[in-house]
Amino acid sequence: MSDVGWAALLTDITTTEIRGRITGALNFIASLGRMVGIVFAGYLYAEGAGFKDGTIFYIVTILLFIGAAMMTLISRYVKARGIAQKLSIPVGKEESKSAVASENEKAYRWFLASLIIIVLGAASINQIFLLFIDLKDGLGASGSEVSLILSAWAIGGMLASIASGRLADKVGRSRVILLGLTLAIITPLFYSVASNVSLMALAYGLNGISFWTIQTAGFAFAGDTIPEHKRGRLLSRYNMVIALSWGPAGILIGGPLADIQVKGFGISKYTAYVNAFYASSIITTLGTVLFAIKFAKNRDQK
Repeated sequence: MSDVGWAALLTDITTTEIRGRITGALNFIASLGRMVGIVFAGYLYAEGAGFKDGTIFYIVTILLFIGAAMMTLISRYVKARGIAQKLSIPVGKEESKSAVASENEKAYRWFLASLIIIVLGAASINQIFLLFIDLKDGLGASGSEVSLILSAWAIGGMLASIASGRLADKVGRSRVILLGLTLAIITPLFYSVASNVSLMALAYGLNGISFWTIQTAGFAFAGDTIPEHKRGRLLSRYNMVIALSWGPAGILIGGPLADIQVKGFGISKYTAYVNAFYASSIITTLGTVLFAIKFAKNRDQK
């Protein structure tokens, strides 16, 4: 719920010219906060004492209340300003704006359709990847090496958030999204050929760049396209699609695909996971083609 409110508020207070860079900057801060939070929570855990005494939960609750109070104050200001701007719009321009909003809503539906395919494909191997790098007949990464690989993804995402947001404002959302999609298609193909931890960290770091490039430019694209009077409900659909990457994609596609190969056909886990990576690239490619057909040529100009 807070994500939807934050997304609508951010769209309200930004313009098309700066929405990309602002979104990228906030994603960078969020990624940095996530990394700091993980380290801080690990320290507070204190071999279980943080959970037993409730210290971690108390601190999280306090931070959430502070954030909610700040958002409440900001949203009141934005609401008042929005009403004043609406009253100043002439009738003729209001009718023209309504026609454009209807066209944009149709385009937004196609955007979500392509994004569903892309997210299901790209995120279907998130859980499998963790199992893959731990395989003894594969990379056989230790705990510290796994942390290094995952950190590369986070660092790549942080850098991509800043760069992709500014780039989206300069060259257009569609082009930057396609750049991120290209990386999302290619990077899974590198996992099976990465012979050491450094190469795997590089490949997974590129995957982090692809995800946060799509996330940053995609949000800016959604903010540009969604009609003002439907921002809440349509941004909630955008968040719902992105949420497919949190687990449903792996449960619906990646996990079953790997298990069928191992249990049904007797294929080794290593080969099954590699095939799942190939399937991820294929599915993401299908979503990319749909997006390119509908938006790549002239959407940014419109």
